[in-house]
Amino acid sequence: MPEGPELHLASLFVNRMCEGLVFSGAVEKSEVNKNPEVPFCCDAYCIKAQSRGKEVRLTLTPIKNDDNGKRKVSKHQSQQPMDVVFRFGMSGFFHFTLVDDLPKHAHLRFYTKENPRRVLSFVDTRRFGSWHPNGTWQKDRGPCVMFEYKSFRENVLSNLSDKAFDKPICEALLNQKYFNGIGNYLRAEILFRLQIPPFTKARTVLEGIELKDEDKKEIKKTTDTAGKKGVKVETPDLLSLCHDVPFEVVKLGENGYAPAKGEYSVLQAWMQCYSVDGMNSISDHNGRTIWFKGDPGPMVPKNAKSRKMKWKIQKDDDYTDSKKAKKTRTDSIEIKKPAKKKDNIKVKKESATSKAQSGSKRQKKVTKRVSTEPADENKKSKNQGKRSSKVPPRTGTNKIKGQRVKEVNKTKRNSVTCRKSATKAKPQQRSSGTRRGRSR
Repeated sequence: MPEGPELHLASLFVNRMCEGLVFSGAVEKSEVNKNPEVPFCCDAYCIKAQSRGKEVRLTLTPIKNDDNGKRKVSKHQSQQPMDVVFRFGMSGFFHFTLVDDLPKHAHLRFYTKENPRRVLSFVDTRRFGSWHPNGTWQKDRGPCVMFEYKSFRENVLSNLSDKAFDKPICEALLNQKYFNGIGNYLRAEILFRLQIPPFTKARTVLEGIELKDEDKKEIKKTTDTAGKKGVKVETPDLLSLCHDVPFEVVKLGENGYAPAKGEYSVLQAWMQCYSVDGMNSISDHNGRTIWFKGDPGPMVPKNAKSRKMKWKIQKDDDYTDSKKAKKTRTDSIEIKKPAKKKDNIKVKKESATSKAQSGSKRQKKVTKRVSTEPADENKKSKNQGKRSSKVPPRTGTNKIKGQRVKEVNKTKRNSVTCRKSATKAKPQQRSSGTRRGRSR
C-alpha cells in the first residue's frame, strides 16, 4: 500500500511531467469506476500537485490568454480553479503517456493540448483508490509527519490521554489521526531502529518523550563518546524518526525507486527489518503483519501466527478478471488435516461393515429355521397351531427385506399344506386295509 513517501514521489512526478504543458478539454472518467465525475472543462489549463500524508491534491487552474488577463469563457467551461484530492488505496499511481499507449486501468484522464496528444492518468488496478472533486484534506487526518513536523509532535504529545494510545505502539503508528503518512513498512523500520518491542503500550513509549521535552524543552543531545569529545549529536526519538525515515525513502527515488513501474529492488535493499530474512513477523489485532526482532512485547495477541510476505511485481493484468492471482501473504505454518477425522472415518466404515455382516447372518439363521423341517411328527402338530415369534407374519407387511420375507412365507405355506395332506392320507389307507382284513 502506498505510504507518505510514495504519495510525495507521485506529486513530484506530476509536477515534473506537467511543467510547461497546457491541458485542454474535459476530464474523462472510466465507465467502470464508481468514483464521481470531475465537472471540469476548459480550453487551456495547467496542473500542479501537492502531497500531505497519504493524500495528493491536483489543482486545475484555467490559463488566461490575452494580455490584460481576461478571456471570454463560455458557460460550459470552468472559470475557477478546482482541487481534486486523491487517495491511492492499495495500488494507485499517476502515469503520463501518449493517448495510444493509455494504460488499461486508467480511471481518470487529463488530456494535453498538443499533437500528438498525451494524457496524465490515474491508474488503479484494484480500484480501492478514490478522488474527490472540489475536495479538501481529510479532516480526520492529523498533521503530515513530513511537512508539518512541529504541529505533528504537538498533536501527539498533547493527546496522550486518548484511548488510541492504550493500544500497542505498532497499532498506534497506523492511526492517521496522529501519524498521517506512516504505514506498515515504515512502522517496522522505525521500531526496529529504536529497538522498541512492537506490542508495548503506546503511552508508555511516548510519555518518556514528553518528559524530556518538558524538562529540557528541546530534543535530548548527548556527547559522542566514540568520536571526538565535545561534539553534540542529536539522538532521535520515535517522533523524530517518523519524520526522518520517510525522507530517506524519498531520496531513494533518485536512485531508481519507482513504485509506478513496479521497481522495488532499491527499496528492498534499503530495508533493515520489513520482510527481511531472519526477522520475526506476527499479525497484530487488526490482522496487519508487523516485522520485528527479539521480544514482541507484553500486549502480543493470543494465538497469533507468524506470517511471511512475498514481494509481487506490479503488472498490467486485470486484477478483477485474473482469478489465479498470486497471494502476497502466506502463512509460514502449514495447515494439516487432523488425524482424528481419518480415524473416525475408519471407525464408521468398520461399524457399517460389521452391521451389514450381522444383518446378513441373522437373515441366514431365519431362512435356515424356516426351511428346515422337524424330524418328529409330534413337533409338527405342535408347531402347526403356533406361530413362532422369530418368523415374520404371513401378510408380507414387514419391511425387513420384503422380497425375502414373501418368498419365505410362500415356502412355508406350501410345506404346511403338503404336511396336512400327507397326514390325512395315511390313516385312510390303514382303515381300508383293516376293513378288508375283517371282511375276509
